[in-house]
Amino acid sequence: MSDGDLDDLRAERMSQMQSQFGGGGGNDAEKQQAQQEQMRAQEEMKHSILSQVLDQQARARLNTLKVSKPEKAQMFENMVIRMAQMGQVRGKLDDAQFVSILESVNAQMPQRKSTVKYDRRRAAIDSDDDEDYDC
Repeated sequence: MSDGDLDDLRAERMSQMQSQFGGGGGNDAEKQQAQQEQMRAQEEMKHSILSQVLDQQARARLNTLKVSKPEKAQMFENMVIRMAQMGQVRGKLDDAQFVSILESVNAQMPQRKSTVKYDRRRAAIDSDDDEDYDC
């Protein structure tokens, strides 16, 4: 990733922060349209960085991950983009490197344990016991 790309990212982020926390005047529709344009520009920049950093197999795996677990895919994308901005990524990430980064994302995500409670008292009610006529 070149220094020009990093400078463009910084300038984009700075303009976003200034528009978020900056002056209050203006029309709500204009603000909303400007915000949508910024979001679109951010998405385009994110996709361009990911296409530069990930090879074809890793991109395919990321798209599959987006379908099944979108929050995990978002964390992975953010981590890879940060790594690229800091210069920790050399060349394109292959599938094995993708998996190792994904394992570190899994370690960071909170684990949710699901439990199933089965109320046996309701299932234990047997209507056949009430009608026992074979004395």
